[in-house]
Amino acid sequence: MAGRGIRTFHVVSMRIAIITESFAPDLNGVANCVLRVAEHLVRRGHEPLIIAPEPAGGQSAGPFPYPVERVPSMSLPGYPGFRLGLPTRAVRSALARHRADLVHLASPVFLGATGSTVARHLRLPTIAVYQTDIPAYARAYGWHGAGEAAAWRWLRRIHNAADRTLAPSAAILTQLRAHGFERIWLWGRGVDLKRFGPAKRSAALRQELAPGGEALAGYVGRLATEKRVDLLAPVAELPGVRLIVVGGGPAAAALRERMPSAVFLGEQRGEELARTYASLDLFVHSGPHETFGQTLQEAAASAVPVVAPAAGGPLDLVEDGVTGFLVPPGSGPALAAAVARLAADPGLRAEQGRAARQKVLTRDWTAVGDALIGHYEAVLQPGYARRRVAA
Repeated sequence: MAGRGIRTFHVVSMRIAIITESFAPDLNGVANCVLRVAEHLVRRGHEPLIIAPEPAGGQSAGPFPYPVERVPSMSLPGYPGFRLGLPTRAVRSALARHRADLVHLASPVFLGATGSTVARHLRLPTIAVYQTDIPAYARAYGWHGAGEAAAWRWLRRIHNAADRTLAPSAAILTQLRAHGFERIWLWGRGVDLKRFGPAKRSAALRQELAPGGEALAGYVGRLATEKRVDLLAPVAELPGVRLIVVGGGPAAAALRERMPSAVFLGEQRGEELARTYASLDLFVHSGPHETFGQTLQEAAASAVPVVAPAAGGPLDLVEDGVTGFLVPPGSGPALAAAVARLAADPGLRAEQGRAARQKVLTRDWTAVGDALIGHYEAVLQPGYARRRVAA
């Protein structure tokens, strides 16, 4: 079944264990989503617990108004900034101490697989959120054929053991169905409409980034192979356009060399990031493997039109010709052509930016968080049919 969660009864307070592959201080979609969900649960009177890998370099984060349990981790080969949570009995102990009513698996792959097994043994209801397109990453890193098929088998086993899988976009829901995933529901992501908005636009920042008055085209995200930021090279070469790149990752050095005219600002957070978004003339996203595309929503909330590949999450987020442009995936020239069109037409940019902001006004985290609570309450109903694959 697919659909949007319908609240069937009210639970006064729930104890939710969120087992996530990534958490603060990491900067990525999974970590951001878990932060927002946990904040919303606290506001609604629920009691979340976060179980996450130990961060790289012993970095600290928090404090948080809820417990955070860290488990041993190791670096992902080829991507030292990302940590893999290792199987450990600490997961079971943490669930027992928290007296969890339900387990939320955030983009489960490695630590999430452990959480899935422990939840089954403890007979706890489970919600699994599909967020990272691991099979697509397998293709991007050259693990074609058996590696990609193995990724689908691994993920299908985890998700089909859950009471519900929540897909972030219609395209991904269809893809998961085609690969044998069961009990899939649609659940998008929220955007912070107070933080991201056109009022944060800064004339001083614009002058600093484009002293010649160039149109500012921005990218925000990880700088890694699967994001295909290299496709923005033709954008960086457009006359009258200055490409602004926000983010960090293993591909940063190669991208700086490939696009010497681009401005690389590194990682940004909070108000600094909001100011950068709002100061752009347009946003351009290159990655063809986005299950959702949170940065596209943040740009739209900032009243900035978006250019993105016509694949995955962007199909739900960008209304072609209205809030931006969708282009063929994997085409640098197509991205550049759409950017050039917007750069040359300030009136069109303003019109699309207003439409983009209007479209996300109903997608704040309060509405999205309440929809998630509806899914929790549904699987906690007495007698809810839980069909799981064998452990």
